[in-house]
Amino acid sequence: MNRNDRSITGFVMVSHAIVHTYELSIPILMVLWLSEFSVSTALLGTVVAVGYGLFGVGALPGGILVDRFGSQELVTACLAGMGASFLLLSIAPNVLTIMGALCVWGLAASVYHPAGLSLISKGVEERGTGFAYHGMAGNLGIALGPLLTAVLLLFFEWRIVTVLLIAPTAVAVLYAISVEFDETAAVQAQADGGTPASKRRGTLAQFVADSRSLFTVGFTVAFFVVMMNGLFYRGTLTFLPDVLSGFLPNVTDQMQLFDPGSPMAEEFDPASYLYAGLLMVGIAGQYVGGKLTDRIRTEVGLAVVFGSLTVVAIVFVPAAETGIVPLLIVSALLGFLLFALQPLYQATIAEYSPPGDRGLSYGYTYLGSFGIGAAGAVIAGYLLSAGGVNTTFLGLAAFPVFGAALSLALLRYGCLRE
Repeated sequence: MNRNDRSITGFVMVSHAIVHTYELSIPILMVLWLSEFSVSTALLGTVVAVGYGLFGVGALPGGILVDRFGSQELVTACLAGMGASFLLLSIAPNVLTIMGALCVWGLAASVYHPAGLSLISKGVEERGTGFAYHGMAGNLGIALGPLLTAVLLLFFEWRIVTVLLIAPTAVAVLYAISVEFDETAAVQAQADGGTPASKRRGTLAQFVADSRSLFTVGFTVAFFVVMMNGLFYRGTLTFLPDVLSGFLPNVTDQMQLFDPGSPMAEEFDPASYLYAGLLMVGIAGQYVGGKLTDRIRTEVGLAVVFGSLTVVAIVFVPAAETGIVPLLIVSALLGFLLFALQPLYQATIAEYSPPGDRGLSYGYTYLGSFGIGAAGAVIAGYLLSAGGVNTTFLGLAAFPVFGAALSLALLRYGCLRE
């Protein structure tokens, strides 16, 4: 990599990790909000889903803003906005304020993916390497965010923890302001053989026209595949720390890790660490899923992984109830498979979208995965309130079932198209 490549890659790696650090710290904090504010899982799930929904819904307008203002400025604003949201969260007196803070976070974070991916695609000459490092950093944030939050909660009250989580963002903002690079160093004029993006999407009418041409039969089915992933992903992970705590033994007392009745004994939650470990396993899932995209048809890979997730969802509670070892195994499988899906559906979207509309296609991808997918948190919250954990996992299993069916339908369509 040359100097410009390294500057851009470092910039997006730091930013991507922070986005997902915040995203996955929220479920850890939810365990405390459930008790402090005495709210139901249904209500809190709805509150969190609003913020998560804006994370996805804002991707499309975020992409338009990228074309107008550039990536560096928007990513910097994204970081500052997320920091401000967690500052607001630290003083939240009620659930309504929590929802407001999460809305600020969702709107700020929503611009990151179109801005960051656009920056890599236009500014990094070794594009593949840039995307690889970018993805790795995001997964580290996904895994280490909950772990960092859980460790900090051992020593500090949750409001203080939300303030402490602002510190790395403040450093990142200072870096974002000072770093210099050429955002368009790798762009080759009309390399995709189409019209430049600035001309193609300069008006609302053109945006609508581009969207209509994008949504072929294949892309539409692929979009619904992404939706099924998003609904299951958000529905499963949002309440998982609270769910896992119901299956884990009280290792604090059994192993005498802390003095009984001490603040650390009260705050230590093994479920938070199992949750972080599950997300860490997801890094391996990303790697395997990415390798599979080069070796098999992505539709086949999607069908296999969705089918495997269906089995895991059905057996999760019965396995967890039999002991700690089966719980660890089924949790690892869940984390591995959840994140193995991501490179598979990202590659599938590329297969069913023209190069000239690739940015727009990924805007819709994040709308489906993060925006519409946020409804999974609402669904999981209501299922937990109405029927318990087993009912929740059985209900959520419907999404990978539909995902597998749609993947097979897409495979048939792709074969007929060839």
